[in-house]
Amino acid sequence: MDRPIVKPQQLDLETRGRRDYWVALEHDSIWGDHLVPLTVFVGPRARPGRGLVAFGSNHGNEYEGPVVLHRLQREIDVADVEGRVILVPVLNPPAFRAGTRESRADDGVNLNRAFIEGAGRTPALAGITHRIAAFVREAIWPHVHVVIDLHSGGGTRFAQVASFHEVEDPAQARDIEETARWFGTPLVMSYQNETPGLLPSEAERLGKVTVGTELGWGEAVQANGVRWGRQGVLAAAIRHGQLGGRIEKIDHHRDGTQRKVAMVDRACFSVAPFGGLYEEAIACGSAVKAGDVVGWIHDFERIDMEPWPVRAGVDGIVIAQAWAARVTQGQHVVVTGRVLPWRS
Repeated sequence: MDRPIVKPQQLDLETRGRRDYWVALEHDSIWGDHLVPLTVFVGPRARPGRGLVAFGSNHGNEYEGPVVLHRLQREIDVADVEGRVILVPVLNPPAFRAGTRESRADDGVNLNRAFIEGAGRTPALAGITHRIAAFVREAIWPHVHVVIDLHSGGGTRFAQVASFHEVEDPAQARDIEETARWFGTPLVMSYQNETPGLLPSEAERLGKVTVGTELGWGEAVQANGVRWGRQGVLAAAIRHGQLGGRIEKIDHHRDGTQRKVAMVDRACFSVAPFGGLYEEAIACGSAVKAGDVVGWIHDFERIDMEPWPVRAGVDGIVIAQAWAARVTQGQHVVVTGRVLPWRS
């Protein structure tokens, strides 16, 4: 397969057909480039500013997304494409290569905090991670109206979810929620939108239908996570007119067991008051009442102290909890989501 190495301004995301690229972004430590893999399919009904992009490896230690998109770039037939579909299996090559959440070997920046003013354009924000953000802004955003950002928890254990922020525009909000439901995950999660620099937050502010995920945990590749990620990307492309064909609901979406949860207010987060070893008592995805013990923290520096109970802060569903046993003071070791009704 011919995959030329090009600069962002050399990408052709408009001409009908399929093209596979390595997008070259200057490497700060060697005489060379970081290479971002990108595949674009353009069909006969492609319109300016309309299309779908799906990203994997926003964080470098989350792997279901890259696997999903690596498969889809082989499965999608350009003859079935109506509009524009862009697949970026590894958006963050330096973090992916290192197997870390941030680009630790390069600038130490978390890409999902890098979508800030001046990213990639000012001397203080000129490292590779901010340049990736600038690449997305300048080369991708103008061509798409649907954004799928595939995450997988990394070092946090999740009840696998599709996720989004609540937005003010009612039509956009309904479209986002419905797109999220088609992943078929057990939970669909809305979450706080107060963290600066998130890729999904910027896409939402630009009016795009934007859905994220947490498809796994523990830096593994889980079968259900790959299944739900593939389903969600294909369903979004078909339902938003970028890919032909039909798709059926699956799993929790099909059988009516899918639930909408929110982890927005502070009470949803249970914080470790000291470091120690975390022991799970209740699995992610379980229903709990406020005050229920979800796990314990064992302090081996104070060996005679009783394990400290980590309690659910609200009535709802356990969305996430620490995966690695060792936790630190201040860590959100349990997150409980309030159950919400679906939009009508």
